Amino acid sequence: MKNILVFLMSLILTSCNGQEAKKPLNRTPKMDKDNLQYITFGGGCFWCVESCFNMLKGVDAAVSGYSGGHKANPAYEEVCTGETGHAEVVEIAYDPKIISYEQLMDVFFFLHDPTQLNRQGNDIGTQYRSVIFYKDETEKEKAEAAMKASEASGRWNGKYVTEITKFEKFWPAEQYHQGYYNANPNQPYCSAVVGPKIAKFKKHYGELGMLEPENEQ
Repeated sequence: MKNILVFLMSLILTSCNGQEAKKPLNRTPKMDKDNLQYITFGGGCFWCVESCFNMLKGVDAAVSGYSGGHKANPAYEEVCTGETGHAEVVEIAYDPKIISYEQLMDVFFFLHDPTQLNRQGNDIGTQYRSVIFYKDETEKEKAEAAMKASEASGRWNGKYVTEITKFEKFWPAEQYHQGYYNANPNQPYCSAVVGPKIAKFKKHYGELGMLEPENEQ
């Protein structure tokens, strides 16, 4: 009888743990999905950038993809050559009532080194450039102000080389790139490069990487 009770308890605990693991980390019931705004930027390999932004309150989705190039519907292998002109980017859908453009920019400049031209660490090429895409003059001014503020903060030692350019088109990356780190945490690049960045991000922005927006009580 004792063994049966132990077995039943283990099933209950396993079930509870399984449900807890599946609970989304970044969704809030207050999110207004009818009035989401979008922002697109690149800060090196999109695996890390996408993973971190998908943890933030107010972010409905962060999608890996390509932007800033001259070829329609580019493939990953083509972008990696640097010949299409695209950068690896992440398109973020967010609720500005929960998380602001400025907060997203703060995370963006935290996650990569904006003083490195056409590279991030050992990832070298224009596809890894630091870039913010704007959709109108107001957004351009906000991006310029955010970069100026981050540079003045002394977070990174050196002059920022982040490109601020007009948005034209976002091309979603292949499906296997979406949520890549979560699906492949033990892949060599993920464990050596992406994992430590995510750990640093979580430590800086709080448990589970959740921001506490200024306008949230």
